[in-house]
Amino acid sequence: MEGAPAGLQFTKGHGTGNDFVLFADPDGVIDFTAELAAGLADRRFGIGADGVIRAVRSEHVEEGQTVLALDPAAEWFMDYRNADGSLAEMCGNGVRVFVAFLQDQGLVTLGDGDTVSVGTRAGVCEVRCDGHEYAADLGAWKFPGGQAAVRRSCDVQVFADGVERPLGGLSVSVGNPHVVASVTAEELAALSLREMPQVTPAPKNGTNVEFVVLSPVSVGDTEGEITMRVYERGVGETLSCGTGACAAALAAWAWSGPAGPTTWTVNVPGGRLRVRMLDDVVELTGPAELVARGQLL
Repeated sequence: MEGAPAGLQFTKGHGTGNDFVLFADPDGVIDFTAELAAGLADRRFGIGADGVIRAVRSEHVEEGQTVLALDPAAEWFMDYRNADGSLAEMCGNGVRVFVAFLQDQGLVTLGDGDTVSVGTRAGVCEVRCDGHEYAADLGAWKFPGGQAAVRRSCDVQVFADGVERPLGGLSVSVGNPHVVASVTAEELAALSLREMPQVTPAPKNGTNVEFVVLSPVSVGDTEGEITMRVYERGVGETLSCGTGACAAALAAWAWSGPAGPTTWTVNVPGGRLRVRMLDDVVELTGPAELVARGQLL
């Protein structure tokens, strides 16, 4: 495997089926290249994963030093690469699995209700132990198209295999870019995500695309429910996407009107997540499971 150091110890983990290879490099001595990440993530010639996460002290990463200036408690940096080796700003499932990995490695100690600050390329992420799950404060979010896009329910068009009509997509930023499109249950089932959906106009840096079925919401409901599938930028279709779940919930909230629920259950192929809007930030809660440990030959 190109660039892979012999003897590298790794852990395999997932959050609702969104899976990761994780390894600890506290002092930043490993050259974590795109080639190394892609090799580890390869499902035939590597270990196999949707992404690869290096646990490194923030002081040893340029972006981590910026994070430390904002929050000196953010000792650990989640150095995340997609399956194709490209860098990603944030991963909502990944950051929860990252904290579970830090605990497993004895790098942090957390009790129920305790919170840890994690450095990411999207800034500082606060992750809280919540019983047997983890809740990640993914920070500020926005609709890049502004209120005009919200009023129209969309600001781009999405074309996807298996869906005959063009779909209106709403752009949502949750530290990384997303486009959310509403579909029927029949369209969701027929959808093919073997290829990247076409988004017009095309986002400059690419985007994740979520397809959402919104369950009926009545006036006064405090919780809503959606079902979604996702094509992740740099990966393909995944069983789950944490930031995608948040983006989908935010879009569903916008589509439901100003009195819509601010708490949403998000059903993904790999399980179930919970999203809450807290003032100007969004929180994602769900499981994080470590399933295997190994060593490269």
